[in-house]
Amino acid sequence: MSAQKHKHIRISTSDYMVKIFAYLFIGFIALACIYPLIMVLSVSFSDNSAVTKFGYSAIPRETTLDTYRYLFAHSGLRILRSYIVTICITIVGTFGSMLITSMIAFAISIRDLKYRNTIAYICNFTIIFSAGLIPWYYVCVNWYHMMNSYAGLILPSIFSVWNMFLMRTYFSAVPVSLYESAKLDGASYYQIYFRIALPLSKTAMLTVGLMYALCYWNDWWNALMFINDRDKFPLQYFLYNILSNVNAISSGRIPSGAAANIKLPSETVKMAVTVITIGPIIFLYPFIQKYFVDGIMTGAVKE
Repeated sequence: MSAQKHKHIRISTSDYMVKIFAYLFIGFIALACIYPLIMVLSVSFSDNSAVTKFGYSAIPRETTLDTYRYLFAHSGLRILRSYIVTICITIVGTFGSMLITSMIAFAISIRDLKYRNTIAYICNFTIIFSAGLIPWYYVCVNWYHMMNSYAGLILPSIFSVWNMFLMRTYFSAVPVSLYESAKLDGASYYQIYFRIALPLSKTAMLTVGLMYALCYWNDWWNALMFINDRDKFPLQYFLYNILSNVNAISSGRIPSGAAANIKLPSETVKMAVTVITIGPIIFLYPFIQKYFVDGIMTGAVKE
């Protein structure tokens, strides 16, 4: 009995040490991930001259709000308008993307669908081969008339083949007997889709929805291609323009005499722009992180 007791104590001690090591290791990884974010926030509240002289730091140097005052004093209303544009584009684009993606994923998850494999092959073909930038731009501008239109910020990103195949994995995991029972009760495929497939794939919907939302929120390329009207600039592209102008003035690339005595916070403005951009996503992500991780893991192991 004594030997068994000592063995049990050794096993418990070993498990305890493993847990301590695991927590310390995970804590170190978490700190390494969050440290750049802390530094970005710190520099955005620091004085630009101090940052230029001493470099970046996790603790603000000569704490000031001058950078944020500069951004909102010169472009406050435009930043607010860009926020509204980005929020609307993200909501409308994510909803439309989820509707199209989930419908196609549900359709090709039906095993008796005619040309099911052909449709999947065509979708997969577009991942491997692309027509290129010039044909894409020509089609978007001349066929779909996306120039200076909000459609130019939504339609080019409205469908992702990778997200579609991820959702198909979830729909394929739904027992076929549920679909067959619904069909015997007289349900159409639209009713099966809305009342059975979607409620049983909430994790997939949230996972893919987050991916689409991040795509629309962080997008600036479509605005660069299609939008010339400043009132239609999304947040990312508008802040990108501000940063480019600040860098141009600070580096002296503008005509001589136009800004000879202007000293702008070129270093801290980069971090302030980053904080303004990622703020809403940081507050949103913790609420759906669980579903996002579950969705990625499930999509990775199921066939």
